[in-house]
Amino acid sequence: MANYSGPVCKLCRREQTKLFLKGDKCHTRCVLDKRPTKPGMAGVQRGKMSAYAVRLREKQKLRRFVLMTEKPFRRWVDQASKAANSGAELLALLEMRLDNVVRRMGIASSLKTARQIVSHGHIKVNGRWLNIPSYRCRVGDVVAVDPKLKENVGVKLSLETAQRLNNRPNYMEFDPAALSAKVIRLPERSEISLPVSEQLIVEYYSR
Repeated sequence: MANYSGPVCKLCRREQTKLFLKGDKCHTRCVLDKRPTKPGMAGVQRGKMSAYAVRLREKQKLRRFVLMTEKPFRRWVDQASKAANSGAELLALLEMRLDNVVRRMGIASSLKTARQIVSHGHIKVNGRWLNIPSYRCRVGDVVAVDPKLKENVGVKLSLETAQRLNNRPNYMEFDPAALSAKVIRLPERSEISLPVSEQLIVEYYSR
């Protein structure tokens, strides 16, 4: 998925849910609203999905939400499996990735844009420049944006949208003047913006 270059709207149609891979455009110009069928032969679903297929689709949906290929995604699953509640732990680990934290700060409207901002070296973590999107943020970390991005049109629009929607999670303290956020605690399940059934994903990998 990280190297996927095809039409992302087809992925939303395949999973039958909005993955918000285009950011704000998904709210206003979503292909899924006009073409709710699955891609392929008229989008026809033949027969009932097996238990395996249901779990596979849930895993694929989460993987596409977080823009990951199977190999790195599996590493996060293996790490989460060490916890008592591995499903909740997996979602918490994915939520604490640096690229997602930048998105949740409101700096970017989509995960893809947030990942690009991090990769291009515009983010500091605890005062040090960091360009690793998969870096796992921890409680107490302060994530700051390069002041030069304050004048970036895309960043301005994203910040305006975040302010209007008021959807920043409570596990971070955002400073609009400094364009920084401090992680004050680990996220709760209700604060994680991933509409998936994590238990099905755990069952898929434990088969």
